Amino acid sequence: MLKHRRALTWVVALACIAGAVVALFDIETPLRPFLISLFLLVVPGAAVVGLLRDRDPLAALSVGAAASLVLNVLLAQAMLLFGAWSPRAGVATVAVLGGFMYVLRVLYRGKSMQTQQGAR
Repeated sequence: MLKHRRALTWVVALACIAGAVVALFDIETPLRPFLISLFLLVVPGAAVVGLLRDRDPLAALSVGAAASLVLNVLLAQAMLLFGAWSPRAGVATVAVLGGFMYVLRVLYRGKSMQTQQGAR
């Protein structure tokens, strides 16, 4: 079961990377809407779920899905409000925010590991 889960994780990750590349380099492909939508929905949600990995898995998935939708809607509203609508900028912003949340996760993991080692 673990092998299938890991393979599915890699497939989704590669599809998200492909979605970002397709959007940023304006590549025309029939899979473009699917790949970009997958990127915009999965990346923020996965980043939030990674931050909540110590919580109940179902609650973390629910919060991750909600956070993904909220982030995308707020980003679209802000871009429309300021007259700066650009799909490329939206994808780049989601990628930067997802990377920032990943850095927070890594820093949090290092801090919690040091705390656990100090307690022993």
